[in-house]
Amino acid sequence: MRWMVFGKRCLRLAVVALGFTLASASVLSETLELSDETQACLDCHDKESQQKKLGNGELLSLTVSAKAFTASMHKETDCEDCHSDIDAKTHGKVAVDITSRRDYALGMQESCLTCHKKKVTEYGDSVHAAMVREGSQKAPLCSDCHQPHTVLSTKIASPIEATPCAKCHENIFKAYARDVHGIARVAKGNSAPLCADCHQAHNVKAASMGTGIKDSCLSCHKDAVKQHQDWLPNTERHFSAISCPACHVPDAKRRVNLRLYDSASKVQISEKSGVPQFDKRTEAADVNNEGLNERALWSLLKEFSQSEGDSKTVLQGRLEVSSGVEAHQLSEKSKAIKECDACHKKGAEPFQSVTLTMAGPDGRPLRHGVQQDVLNSLMSVDSVRGFYVIGSTRIKLLDILLVLVVLGAMSVPIAHMTIKRLFKNMREKLEAERVAAQADARRQAATNENDAPESNTK
Repeated sequence: MRWMVFGKRCLRLAVVALGFTLASASVLSETLELSDETQACLDCHDKESQQKKLGNGELLSLTVSAKAFTASMHKETDCEDCHSDIDAKTHGKVAVDITSRRDYALGMQESCLTCHKKKVTEYGDSVHAAMVREGSQKAPLCSDCHQPHTVLSTKIASPIEATPCAKCHENIFKAYARDVHGIARVAKGNSAPLCADCHQAHNVKAASMGTGIKDSCLSCHKDAVKQHQDWLPNTERHFSAISCPACHVPDAKRRVNLRLYDSASKVQISEKSGVPQFDKRTEAADVNNEGLNERALWSLLKEFSQSEGDSKTVLQGRLEVSSGVEAHQLSEKSKAIKECDACHKKGAEPFQSVTLTMAGPDGRPLRHGVQQDVLNSLMSVDSVRGFYVIGSTRIKLLDILLVLVVLGAMSVPIAHMTIKRLFKNMREKLEAERVAAQADARRQAATNENDAPESNTK
């Protein structure tokens, strides 16, 4: 009996040993896939607390975990593919001057282009790259979002706290983590939207530009228009002039954002790099910094129209929330604003704050305050096109003219019927006289014919 128990134990140990052997063989096979040069690099750099002191006093970590690297998306990339400037003969023996971690990361960006040409090109057209070109020390570089030695597949759902966007946009990310999307991300993983799903991963544009964010909303909520049509009149008009968070963040402070648009190309006007117009012109038009009035706004549009050649600069109004943090506090749809009088009443809260916006060279918005009376001024009718909201931005003269037009249109058929009734008897009398005259004429003609002398025939 004892021998049987002993035999079972030995068998179990053999199975466990075989499992460890196979696992070790698997790890070894992955290690063997590395080139000799890369393996040599990892043998040296896979040590804790390796650092290099840089010119500005910063410390640059030189540690590369072999385990993390072989599990990353770059495991099939040799070290020399990215660090092509390193000479294996002198590496580690000759001091290399590096000014700062930022300068080092900037220098390494070029290596990403070798394999990720499309993504690097997209990044080059983004607001982040524009900030880098302007000399920003905070704008993210490739390595700020993708740690090159440990980068994993985007298909792997990582904790939302590990999202690189949170490094720079901390307040916005905290708001997102508590809103309907962030909660769903924790519960459902990759099936719920994260930053890149709405803002793109590499070709990031300013949220104030165009309709990119709203298009992202509709790409997931494909039946949103149809659902709103069941209860919301003029649905498409509302979708055009109102941002999604304006209704889906019920406690947010809202404002009217008047964006400068080119009427010919139908695109938002951007300020040219090195030619600051917006701040200069708005400050000149609003010397006391009280907000642009209707005359100043009209004059400003005229200036921009002249500078844009044959195009005419107009304003497109959009109702939106007042900050990026509020835009990321989306609630459940059951809590969204549905009451019409939230906007369609006199003195509605969303129309108490008005701003004028122009896109800067990098796409980020340049703003200046506008007096709220602009929305009620007849002078603004041509400027603020398509943003006349009955009950909130009422232009009284237009209301009076509308009433006069309606009354005029109604008075025409009423007057016609009244005149027709008043002159009915006269028309009948005239008609009787006309018929009698025609009868007398026929009788007279017949009498004349009978009285005519007979002609003599020979």
